[in-house]
Amino acid sequence: MKTMWWISCQPPQVVKLKVKVDRKLDPLPSLVEYLKGSSDEVGAVAIFIGVVRAVSDDGKVLKLCYEAHETLAHKVLEEVVEDVKKKYGLIDVVAEHRLGDVLAGEDIMYVLVASKHRDEAYKALTELVDRIKREVPIWKKEYTEKSVKWVIG
Repeated sequence: MKTMWWISCQPPQVVKLKVKVDRKLDPLPSLVEYLKGSSDEVGAVAIFIGVVRAVSDDGKVLKLCYEAHETLAHKVLEEVVEDVKKKYGLIDVVAEHRLGDVLAGEDIMYVLVASKHRDEAYKALTELVDRIKREVPIWKKEYTEKSVKWVIG
């Protein structure tokens, strides 16, 4: 039987394409270089960086806590990435999402796509970010000066 794990508000983790889990996001320049070197056909690399906003409707944000079922999050993330990769004919994709406590101003998620042309890179990137936020089972709890609550998105 396969062991299932639940990641809670412990030290930050990362859910990354190619089933890598780490304590932090990989350095962005190394991810860009990885994609640029993935094929001689790469003509565009588009990047999304998700950042914890310092304010919300409830005031100043202290931190967000991201939780996920690690195995399921990896599986769904890979399915979403593969689906979008095929749809747009992408050369390669990197998608990383942190878990655990993330402070205001810190990076939460990196999504990078490599393609032959910029048009499909932009379209694919937008769809990937939207689908990751909507479909990958990662939940967030918002800690502000006034409240602590689960939030959507």
